[in-house]
Amino acid sequence: MHEKALSVIADRWKSHHVLKRDVFSTVERGRFITPAGEVQGVLRHLTQVPWWSRPIARLLLSNERKALKRLGQMGQVSIAPALLFSDKSLLVRSWIDGVPLYIAKPYGDSAYFKSAKEALRKLHRIGVCHNDLAKEQNWLRGHDGHAYLTDFQLAICFSHRSRVFRIAAYEDLRHLLKHKRRYAEFALTASERRILARKSWLNRIWMSTGKKIYIWVTRGIFRFVDREGSGLRLIQDAPAIEKLLKTYPGIREIAVVAYPDRRAGTGLYAFVEASPSVSERVLINFIDKKLGPTIVPEHLQVVEALPRRTTGEVHTEVLQLVALNQVDIIDPLITSEAERSVVARIIGDRRNMGDRIGVSGMHA
Repeated sequence: MHEKALSVIADRWKSHHVLKRDVFSTVERGRFITPAGEVQGVLRHLTQVPWWSRPIARLLLSNERKALKRLGQMGQVSIAPALLFSDKSLLVRSWIDGVPLYIAKPYGDSAYFKSAKEALRKLHRIGVCHNDLAKEQNWLRGHDGHAYLTDFQLAICFSHRSRVFRIAAYEDLRHLLKHKRRYAEFALTASERRILARKSWLNRIWMSTGKKIYIWVTRGIFRFVDREGSGLRLIQDAPAIEKLLKTYPGIREIAVVAYPDRRAGTGLYAFVEASPSVSERVLINFIDKKLGPTIVPEHLQVVEALPRRTTGEVHTEVLQLVALNQVDIIDPLITSEAERSVVARIIGDRRNMGDRIGVSGMHA
């Protein structure tokens, strides 16, 4: 089925790398030829989905197809990816040039949340509810500072504004306001605070019953974690690496971040703040000997200093973008000239110069 399913776009799609692969789909980033020319795109396909998860996988793909199609028909592609091609086993959507909310961290940026609320209004105005906006990776901050939505696998298209639609729309808004409270609480209005304080009855039922089952199935059976692009390696392997390296002489601090890797699915990049005498090769062998070869990070870089916020904490979002090779969008995150100098040295000596990784892996 693999080649046959993808043959319909073989002459139009050129894959750069795999962003994510799980039991529901494979997601790749590449370029797609449209009538208007070649554009950057994201391909989701079901060619490697096991038989037992295929019914759910088809449903999720159908949800995304319907939502993106309606957005295009109603002229709302400015708030989400455009649907470029689809059939029953794959779809191609446009690429959005931006970063996920948890990387952008728009502290104090009330304009971003004004843009996000307007995007949500546009979505609901055409009868679409996203239903997965609690995840920060589904909110993007574009280079223009505006908000964009992605990952419509759980979206529902409604034919009329039913009671269920109103509840789902309310929950979409409430989840947006939770993000606003985290990053720009001062900008919350009195009515927004009331919404945050009042969950819908459907949400209360979900939290007490359905979510427990969801967590058991996704984490216990499918071995998923919510933040795409990280997976179990970031949850399990990264802490083990950090704990081990802190016992090594000469090491002051460690930060391990994840990125989508075409071979391993999820790669780890370890940034180690240490004295110049500490050898990267020795550290890799040390991890291999103590934890095993499957735990060894794909990249390890010894640096004289890690980037830090003005508060002194390690600026992991900057390191995340270095690991993703998205160094061109780091500058707006820099908090001081001292940090800028530190980051410049890390970028100039980074270990993934040959990798073709994009930030899209974080909002697949």
